[in-house]
Amino acid sequence: MADREARQGVLLSGEANVAVRIKLEREARGWSTNALSDRLNEAGFEMNPSGVWRIENGKRRINLDEAIGFAEVFGLDLRNLVGPPQLAAQARAMELIDAVVDAFRETQRANHAFAQARDALDTYLTEHPDIRTEADVMVSNAIAEASAGQRARPAGPSLDAGPSADEA
Repeated sequence: MADREARQGVLLSGEANVAVRIKLEREARGWSTNALSDRLNEAGFEMNPSGVWRIENGKRRINLDEAIGFAEVFGLDLRNLVGPPQLAAQARAMELIDAVVDAFRETQRANHAFAQARDALDTYLTEHPDIRTEADVMVSNAIAEASAGQRARPAGPSLDAGPSADEA
């Protein structure tokens, strides 16, 4: 029973995030619920002002098509719309979070590609043991060179974090 409540709480939390974010975005633009409804309708997402108000106040659930419509009207990425409002309202924070997650995914793909390449080389060298020593030395040297090149780069954040305290 508690597990079911926890899962439902996560779902409601996500919808609550969207509701709060819609209201924040609407108010930040100085739009009334009528104005937002008009913009949604113009974009092809039918919604009346009462529907906007009810979503913002947690009286009505939002469906995926409607969430896409709100994101489009506000010029936001859908992930940004459904994220925690305190973070999502900080567009730069969301950009940096997305960059970190994207870099992690790239690292995962690169690690997988490395493992596949290494496995293919090991399979080949098992069939050709007479060149294993030379091949292993070449791989080790190339990896050492690549690592030395990485260490030669200045350390620090790779994302544009703005000027440091010394540069400001």
